[in-house]
Amino acid sequence: MLMDEPNDLYGSWAKILIVEDNYDLATIYKTRMENIGYITFVAHEGNEALAMIEKERPSLVLLDLMVPGVAGDQILKRMRESEWGKDIRVLIISNLNEADAPAGLRAQGIEGYAVKANLTNDQLDRMVDAIIKREAEARGETTAL
Repeated sequence: MLMDEPNDLYGSWAKILIVEDNYDLATIYKTRMENIGYITFVAHEGNEALAMIEKERPSLVLLDLMVPGVAGDQILKRMRESEWGKDIRVLIISNLNEADAPAGLRAQGIEGYAVKANLTNDQLDRMVDAIIKREAEARGETTAL
């Protein structure tokens, strides 16, 4: 699949929540995800993110660690402790190097960790598509990525 083509195979069900306090960056991520066919929501702070995750039950959360209110690592912790969030896939996207991030993130079942400064838009697209493809396979759906 070309990155500029709508992702019709997943677009009908794959929802992504972007948790990012930088409005410009959130808009870029949202536009990229919508252009490849995903249903996309944005939360700019932690409490808003938790409410949206519980309500929308996204296929994937793109989670910044340093957001106001409830920090990203605490959002992940609360998700994993809840019935509604324990199985939602999470990709950490942060300005912190993973070595400087709060301990135990990988043990809480994240799909990956990316440093924003080192991440191109195309890399983000490929990472998201790979995670959503795994979600589709877990649902027993065939994929054509």
